[in-house]
Amino acid sequence: MIGITTGGIINVILDPILIFKFNMGTGGAALATVISQFISFCILVYNSSIGGNIKIKFSDFTPKWVMYKEILRGGLPSFYRQALGSVAMIFLNFSAGFYGDAAIAAMTIVGRVIHFAISVMLGLGQGFQPVCGFNYGAKHYDRVLKAFWFTVKLSITVLSLLGLIGLITSPSIITVFRKEDLEVISIGSLALRLQCLTLPLSAWIIMTNMLVQTIGKAKEATLVSISRQGLFFIPSILILPRIFGLVGVQISQPVSDLLSFVVALIVGRNVLLEIKEAIKEENQS
Repeated sequence: MIGITTGGIINVILDPILIFKFNMGTGGAALATVISQFISFCILVYNSSIGGNIKIKFSDFTPKWVMYKEILRGGLPSFYRQALGSVAMIFLNFSAGFYGDAAIAAMTIVGRVIHFAISVMLGLGQGFQPVCGFNYGAKHYDRVLKAFWFTVKLSITVLSLLGLIGLITSPSIITVFRKEDLEVISIGSLALRLQCLTLPLSAWIIMTNMLVQTIGKAKEATLVSISRQGLFFIPSILILPRIFGLVGVQISQPVSDLLSFVVALIVGRNVLLEIKEAIKEENQS
């Protein structure tokens, strides 16, 4: 936490200094990121060698395909999710660009605001994962279910609250970023409100993804990972604007969230039933 937070704070401080004071522009932003990332790296490497943490020793490095296979199986869903997020942003910019710079700016702002809310869920999910993994490995399946439902309920509550705030204050939120541009405020306010309506659904999508990824169900985890930004969003952002114009751009993400929720609901239901069956078998034995 110290390592990541320190890097983030340094990045925030260095950005305006390098961009504006030293007139470095986007190069200053890049340099700020490099410096902050390197400092975070140094802090994390140092902390990995103290206390009860696992020390990094190159003498323990023994490449084995079995290990790489497990790492890839557990990590590829996250890779797909993040990679498709970047690809989805490219498609979004192309589609919004047809309606001018105001549409691009508005959708970019909305994306950042929603990403802030989603980041809260990712933090909760990453806290849930070790609890889920340890107990699933120890065959304490009842604890896995309790942790999952606790996290889901908490996530839905938090996202519902944030979504309600977004619905009420969306023009004010967009104004913070572009107070002088009424067109950006108009486009962004509607887009943000539409995304806030489906925001609570992300709680189930993200936590289901974390659950299946942690217990080693790579296929299910990959399916849920690619659904929101890849399987549904990319077709939506390519098709809906052709039918509904600018509104199609604004509703693409909510439509994708709704369809992704259906997929996650089916996957989550099946996995939870399997865990319940495992609990019954454990109780009988």
